[in-house]
Amino acid sequence: MSFFGYLISVDVRTELTGRMMQKLGVDRQLKTVPDQAAVTSRAVDRCRSCGRQDECAVWLDENEQPDDPPDYCRNRDLIARLQRAGGLRWREG
Repeated sequence: MSFFGYLISVDVRTELTGRMMQKLGVDRQLKTVPDQAAVTSRAVDRCRSCGRQDECAVWLDENEQPDDPPDYCRNRDLIARLQRAGGLRWREG
């Protein structure tokens, strides 16, 4: 992959990560965690390593107010922690 291709890949995953956090209502909570930049960077890295970006984009488009992320989301644990910390919903199982 070229450097330019890498940058586009990171940009797409950054957008998907941001959309996921916003859709699940944890984007504001994420901004309050210690070392927010590093936590966000790791979340984007997990998204980048997933390989299901097309499926994720469709899921985000089709789900208006989901309770939790799709099962394949590599940021499920982070999202669950952010939801609990913010007093938001979270269903286990």
